[in-house]
Amino acid sequence: MDYAQEMVGKRVVITGACGIIGGWLAEAFGRAGAKLCLTDARAEPLQALTSAPWFTESSFVLTTDLRDAEAIEAMAAEVGKRWGAADVLVNNAGIYPSGFLLDVDAAEWDRIFDINLRAPFLLSRAFAKLMIAQGVKGNIINISSGAARKMRRTACPYSTSKTALDRLTKGFAIELAEYGIRANALEPGFAAGSDVSQLTQAHVDNVIANIPAGRPTSPQDVGNAALFLASSASAYITGASLPVDGGNSIGSLAVYQDKKHAL
Repeated sequence: MDYAQEMVGKRVVITGACGIIGGWLAEAFGRAGAKLCLTDARAEPLQALTSAPWFTESSFVLTTDLRDAEAIEAMAAEVGKRWGAADVLVNNAGIYPSGFLLDVDAAEWDRIFDINLRAPFLLSRAFAKLMIAQGVKGNIINISSGAARKMRRTACPYSTSKTALDRLTKGFAIELAEYGIRANALEPGFAAGSDVSQLTQAHVDNVIANIPAGRPTSPQDVGNAALFLASSASAYITGASLPVDGGNSIGSLAVYQDKKHAL
């Protein structure tokens, strides 16, 4: 089945569109022929996306602060005004700060959960209401992480927020099923290059060396998985979390001693 072909003319909202994963998702849906509403808190890079070859005249951008509940409501209202409803909502926006729990203050904890959990709740609620009002059997895709299951030192607030996001996904899946609306989580694997979370080359090399599949996540990996979850090919899948990480979340190739298996 050609998942991309189904996306022609679909109305797709993607948050955090200026991030590395957000950009991959926007391009995947854009090249598949979807109408896009791309949002981000950063106005200048968001506007730059309108020059991309896959950004059509039927698409638009909205600068939105996802920590502001009123801004989220205004964003949903604008989409409702233009489209009536969205067919697909991709809650991609998220932050990945690093720090020991003893050093994380209340304001930083709140910032992480405001963006990684509260915003997806408010967005999903607002867009689900539009879908229901318009009779749209839509899809909500929450961008989660293997960190939801695999704890990482100095990343506990992030991991906790993603674990909660997975539970929120299941909650929406249960409550929206009667309206024909599905909710799933997609867990992209390691992708270096974020301008928000700078990584040293040594760290990047070490992570890649321990991924079972032997390579980082590619744009195609993420795009194909998102198109699949948004398509009728996954019509019987809801409340699921789909890892797209080359096995990174199930374990590591690292060993305590320099040993090789016998063949």
